[in-house]
Order: sequence, then structure tokens, then C-alpha cells
Amino acid sequence: MTRSTKETYLEFPLKSWWAERTEWVERALDEALPEQGSYHGNVGEMMRYCLFSGGKRFRPILAYGAAEALEKPGRIATAAACAYEMIHCFSLAHDDLPCMDDDDLRRGKPTAHKVYGESGALLAGDALSILAFEKIIELPKDVSAEVGLALVRDLAEASGYQGMVGGQVLDMACQSGGVDHAALERVHRAKTGALIRGSVRAGALLAGADPRQLAALTEYGELVGLVFQLTDDILDAQEDPEEVSFVSLLGLEETQRLVRESTRRALEHLSIFGPSADALRAMAVFLEDRKG
Repeated sequence: MTRSTKETYLEFPLKSWWAERTEWVERALDEALPEQGSYHGNVGEMMRYCLFSGGKRFRPILAYGAAEALEKPGRIATAAACAYEMIHCFSLAHDDLPCMDDDDLRRGKPTAHKVYGESGALLAGDALSILAFEKIIELPKDVSAEVGLALVRDLAEASGYQGMVGGQVLDMACQSGGVDHAALERVHRAKTGALIRGSVRAGALLAGADPRQLAALTEYGELVGLVFQLTDDILDAQEDPEEVSFVSLLGLEETQRLVRESTRRALEHLSIFGPSADALRAMAVFLEDRKG
């Protein structure tokens, strides 16, 4: 990617665009899981703790961006955006458990099991994962049942044994060593990338993407998911250089090269779209350069 091309993408008002859509999804999540809702015991409180623990709402923002790339109102992706964020937050609550990563803090706050106990974190995550499927079938007007079925299928694939859960299994096996670059990429395409790709596809499906457009956006989502993990590893290597990661396997310079190459390819897949896809282009550049 040339410097001039990069500068063009950076002219897009990503910060304000992102902030507005974050407000959309925050409001929708609050309405889906109201603080004063009718719950059994404190399950609602536990679910909200997991769901509103901070974060950039990256997956919902991608869903909005994909819909808008097809010149449709981003809001048509709101229910799907909520569903993918619920799955993501459920996975974080479970990842933090003592039987998994055993983390005490996430984003500067005590993890769910530190506040509500292991059983509370487990049940809150379970409830969020199920609520996600209830949410994603809230289809906008004029969206067909066929699209609804595709959304459900994609969410199940992205979050289940073929996607996030399967990737976590592979990741746990990799921590014992003996992993190579190809194996680590398989881990993260499933563990991290599947939900990112699925979020993009959800926005595209709701916007009525034709097969060519859906294929291009799927490839974009796949590559952006890889860049997300590569840059995560670069940032994490500063704190734990011994952890199994792209940086520990390939070195910092090669990992940075992969980031640039994957970003370039992601942008190429958007070449069939006009300025309506500039938000997705700006997000790819943001990921390439992110510092946190």
C-alpha cells in the first residue's frame, strides 16, 4: 500500500463514524438486556457485567460497515451486531475462568468469576450465548426468512466447533509447544477470525449482497481477522515475549510484514465497491497501525 493510498483512507472520519455506531449498539444491547429487567436471581446482573465490560465493539462496527458498503443503512445490522457481541463477551467470560486462562483482570476490572464466582461466570456466559441466537433472528422488515436462516447458520459456525470453540481447543493444545506458523494461523482463523468474518458477512447478508459481493466481503473479513490477531501478538509480545505467538515464531519484522501484506490484500477485496466501503478501508488501516 502506497503512502498516498493510506493517507486517502485516513481522511475518512473513522473516529466519529465509529463513535456513532458504538452508540447504536450500546443502546440496543441495553434494551436487549435492561438493568431493571425480569430475571431469575442475579443472572441479568451477571450477564450485564460480562456484556458491558468495555471494549471497542469491533465486531458490531464491522457488521455496520459491511451493510453500508452495499449502500444500505447500517442500522439494519443492529440485531446481528448485538448477537456477535454477545458471543464475543460470553467467550471472554469463559476464557478468563481458572480452568482456561485464569485471569483476574480484564480491561482493568475484575473478571466475572472474581466478582460472581466460577459458576456465575459460567452461567452468565451460557446465557449470553443463547440470547445471541434469540437476537439474531430479529430480522429487519423485508429481510427474508432465507437470510435469517443463513445468519443463524453463520453464527453457529463462527462460534461453535468449526470456529471459536474449536480454535480455543487448538490454542490450548498449542501452549504445550511444537506449533508452527501454519498451525498457529489455523488456531487464530478459528478462535479470533471466525467471529470477525461472521460479523462482516452478517452485515453483507442483511444488505442483500450478491454472491460476488458476499465473497469479497468474506475474504475481507478473513484477512482483517488475521491482521487483528497479528497486531494483538505484536502488542502482547512487549509484555510476554515467551508466549506462543506469531512474534515468537516468526520474529517481529516478519510479523509486521504479514500485517502489511494482509492489510493490502484485504483492501484489494474491497476494490469492487465504491466510496461506500471507505469505512471498511479505514478500519483495515486502523488495525494495521493500532497501538492498543
